[in-house]
Amino acid sequence: MIGAMTGEELRETMRRFPAPVAVVTGADEHEVFGLTVGSLVSLSLEPPLVGISVGKDSARHEPLRNARAFAVSILSEAQAHLAQHFARSGVPPIVLWRDVASRDGTYGPLLDGALAWLECTTWAEYDAGDHTLFVGKVVSTEHGAPGRGLVYRDSTYHPA
Repeated sequence: MIGAMTGEELRETMRRFPAPVAVVTGADEHEVFGLTVGSLVSLSLEPPLVGISVGKDSARHEPLRNARAFAVSILSEAQAHLAQHFARSGVPPIVLWRDVASRDGTYGPLLDGALAWLECTTWAEYDAGDHTLFVGKVVSTEHGAPGRGLVYRDSTYHPA
């Protein structure tokens, strides 16, 4: 019999599915922000669009909305420490960037050592329950050194 699905049941099920790991960065008038996402997805080739899902209760939700643009660093297998670092909530912006190697991008910092970088303008936002789906129009890409990517499965980071 099919009953009402709970959020915790969905979370437990989705933990079995590997999610690619990236760090989304940007800047609004108040801060330079960064957050780890496991929701980066290619949505369209014409125009080139990607999507990220961000919880409405995230401290980075409103800065991302206000920035109207963002950068994405697609993490390598050696960057689990950065994924963990940017996944922490409540970290003041000035502390967030301490000892993080990055360079300036057009729309946000680009993390050194990533497999690739995307620069995006916000094309659309969609309400998705307790999250917002941000759709970014990709205006530029850059490839880093070849290597294995980073995925998140069973509450742990793994090379892919």
